[in-house]
Amino acid sequence: MSRTPILDGASPSASPSAPPSAPYSPAIVAAGPLVFVSGQLPIDAASGRLCTGGFGEQAELVLANITRLLALAGSDWSRVVKWSVFLADLRDYAELNAVALRHLVAPYPARTTVQVVLPPGVALEVECVALVGP
Repeated sequence: MSRTPILDGASPSASPSAPPSAPYSPAIVAAGPLVFVSGQLPIDAASGRLCTGGFGEQAELVLANITRLLALAGSDWSRVVKWSVFLADLRDYAELNAVALRHLVAPYPARTTVQVVLPPGVALEVECVALVGP
């Protein structure tokens, strides 16, 4: 099985997501062909800074970062088959759904949503798996 990390440029710092601070790829294409997008936090790709806004702003940033990673892999939200959402507070569930409707395409992918402990100031983390190619 081959796996290809997705980077936009010659170095991880040129990636559309912030450089990983742990041993993982922001997104990776595996045989299938599938792309596995690692959990994305609300980090501005250009500055590398954590978004300190409210839940809606953080969610939009996370989904926008995933949109860019999917595009680099030759995919988009219409080809996502599974996404997982990790919320710091389940009371944000309804707002998550409102933000998601601006990105997802019916038929909607499978989803898991759980409440977890996230780094201070982080409202959510999102990962997904999508089909790649035509």
